[in-house]
Amino acid sequence: MERPSRDEYFMKMAQLAATRSTCLRRKVGAVIVKDSHVLSTGYNGSPRGVSHCEEKGCLRVLMNVPSGTRHELCRGVHAEQNAVTQAAYFGTSVKDATIYTTTFPCSLCAKILINSGIKEIVYDEGYMDDLSKEILGETDIVIRHIDL
Repeated sequence: MERPSRDEYFMKMAQLAATRSTCLRRKVGAVIVKDSHVLSTGYNGSPRGVSHCEEKGCLRVLMNVPSGTRHELCRGVHAEQNAVTQAAYFGTSVKDATIYTTTFPCSLCAKILINSGIKEIVYDEGYMDDLSKEILGETDIVIRHIDL
C-alpha cells in the first residue's frame, strides 16, 4: 500500500468526520490543519444538546427546498462552521490554517472561513453556490480541488 500524500491523508480524515453527520440530505466533514497538525474537525449536524435531524426530520426536505438555498431553515450547523467553532471553543486559533472539506463551502461558511483567517480551502466535491465562489474570489484564500 502506497503512503498517502498529505492532501489525501487530511481529506480522508474529513471524509471520516463526515460519517458522523446526522444530516439527512448531505454528509459533510471538515478538518482544519496547520503545519501538518490537525487543529479541529467538524461535521454537519444539530448544535450541541439539540435533537438531530434523524430524530426530528428535515424541514427543507418536507418543503422541497433546493440544495444550496434557504440555509436558515436547516437546524444543522455546517461542517466548516463546526470545525471553526470547535477550535474557538478550545482556544485554538485557525489563522493561516488550511481547511479540508468534503464539499465546497456554501456562502455562509465562506464568510466564516474568511473572517477566521483560513488561508487555504481544499475540497473534494463541488457545490452550487455562486455567491460563495464570488465572495471567495475577492480574497487571497487559495482554493484547491482534489479528487479522491
